[in-house]
Amino acid sequence: MQTKMQTIEGNVLTADGWIAGTISFADKIEEIQGSEVDPRSNNAAYILPGFIDLHVHGAGGKDTMEAGDAVQVISRMHAQHGTTSMLATTMTAPMSDLEAALQALAGVCQQRTAGSARVLGVHLEGPYINPGKLGAQPDFAHAGSLEQVKYLDAIAPIKLITLAPEVEGNLAMVSQLTALGMRVQLGHTLGTYEDGVAALENGASSFTHLYNAMSRLDHRAPGMVGAALAHANFAEIIPDLLHVHPGAIKAAMRAIPKVYCVTDSTSASGMPDGEYMLGRQVVHKCLGGVRLADGTLAGSTLTMDQALRNLVKIGLELDDASKRVSTYAADFLGLSDRGRLQVNAYADLVVLDRDLNLVAVYIEGEKIELKDA
Repeated sequence: MQTKMQTIEGNVLTADGWIAGTISFADKIEEIQGSEVDPRSNNAAYILPGFIDLHVHGAGGKDTMEAGDAVQVISRMHAQHGTTSMLATTMTAPMSDLEAALQALAGVCQQRTAGSARVLGVHLEGPYINPGKLGAQPDFAHAGSLEQVKYLDAIAPIKLITLAPEVEGNLAMVSQLTALGMRVQLGHTLGTYEDGVAALENGASSFTHLYNAMSRLDHRAPGMVGAALAHANFAEIIPDLLHVHPGAIKAAMRAIPKVYCVTDSTSASGMPDGEYMLGRQVVHKCLGGVRLADGTLAGSTLTMDQALRNLVKIGLELDDASKRVSTYAADFLGLSDRGRLQVNAYADLVVLDRDLNLVAVYIEGEKIELKDA
C-alpha cells in the first residue's frame, strides 16, 4: 500500500522518551526531530505508538469464528480506536470450525486492507485447555496435538497459543511449539504453581488474561497466578476494570516487568446492549460488560484507547501506560519494528488530545478516517 511522506508535530513519545517536535513518515518512520520535553509543560497533542492487541475475538457484531468477512469488520472497528495491529483470536471449537475460521483469516494475514488494523496472525485460544476451567469457552476442550497445530498453521499463521499445561501431553508440547516459533501462554487452567513453573521452564512465556480462568493465589497453594507473579516476564491483562480490580492490576505490574494489555473483545464491542455470539456461545451485553446467561464474564467490549485511559485513571503515567498497550506486546512477539516510535519502525501511531481522546490514527502511514472525527 503506497503512502506519501507526511509530517505531524506534538509531544512525541519516542523510544528514548518525550520530545516536543515532529515525526516524518511514509509507510515507515523516516525522521524524528525535536528537543526533550515534559509534556505536562505545554498543551500540544500527544503522539504515541499505535496500539497492539493480541487477544481480539470480535467487534461490530462480528466474531472471528464466523469466518467470511468477519475479520475485515473486526479489524476496521478496532482501527477506529487506535489499534494498528492485532492477533485474530479463535475459540475452543470443533476442528471444522477452526479450519473455516483460519481459512477466512489466511488472506487477511497476508494483505492489510485500507482502513483496517494489520492482522499479524492468529491467537489460538484453546482447544488445548482444561475442561474444568472453560470460563466462557465452549465445551470442546481436548489434549494438545502438534500435528493439529501444524495443520492449522499451514492455513493461517499461528503466532500465539493458549493452553493448560497440566492437561496430559500439553507440557511436552510447549517446547515443541516454541521450537516452531510460536509463543505459548498459560490459561484456562487448573494447574498448580509447580505446573506453571514447569511450563515456563519448557518455553511458555506469558499468561492469558491474568487472574481470570486460572487457579488463584493462596499463600499455601500459590496456583497459576502465583507462578506468574513469581516468575513471569510477560503476561496479558484485561484493564476494563471489570475483569480485574485496579489493585490487582497494579500488583501484577509491580511483579511482572512487561504486563501488556488486551481487550479480549467480543462481537458486542461497539454495539448496543443485546445478544451476540462468542464462538458457539450466546453472550449478553449489558451494564458495560459481556456475560453468559449464568453471569460468567465472557470477554469484553473494551477498546484499546479506553484501555489506555483506564490505566491513566488508576494512576499510571502516560508513557508507562503507552508501553502496556503497545511496546510490550510487540516485545512479546519479538517485533522490533512495531510498538515504538523510532526511525525505520512502521508508521503505526496515534494522536491524542489532552483528555486522551483519539484525534488521528495512522497505520503503516495510512491515515484512518475516524467516523466520529
